Amino acid sequence: MEHSMRIEQNEPVNNDLDALFQTYGDMVYRLALVRTRSVADAEDVVQEVFLRCLKNNPVFESAEHQKAWLLKVTVNCSKTLLGSAFRRHSVPEDAMGELSNEDEMPDSTVYDAVLKLPEKYRTAIHLYYYEDYSVKEIATLMHTTESTVKSWLHRARGMLKETLGGDYEV
Repeated sequence: MEHSMRIEQNEPVNNDLDALFQTYGDMVYRLALVRTRSVADAEDVVQEVFLRCLKNNPVFESAEHQKAWLLKVTVNCSKTLLGSAFRRHSVPEDAMGELSNEDEMPDSTVYDAVLKLPEKYRTAIHLYYYEDYSVKEIATLMHTTESTVKSWLHRARGMLKETLGGDYEV
């Protein structure tokens, strides 16, 4: 089956799965890690996202559409994983202890605090600050309203301010 993709001006869309992974693999992994708080689960989500891309062969209108599709599928796959019966009936482990590479995330103190937030808050913070998505785009990705995303960001900033104290500007 041949890949067919429409290309917009000045925004080349690459239909090669290896190139997609090279371009967006880290972004998908970071979002999956934020949502699952487990290296192993994040790796599973990344694999599932790119497998779905291979199976579904989506038609992308632009590079931004490509990125948004991958983020939306990442959110959905991690939601499915976290809601699975196996996950609900297993004992949670301290999976974040698996992160030994300091280079995986920028400021580990702040990022550790972000990872301790409830799922919807840490996802909103990650997409807003780490992936540079707007409130409107986050609302679309998360299947909610802009005002809800604004509330999540406001509450998350308050929680981070309380956790981190006056040492950091949030």
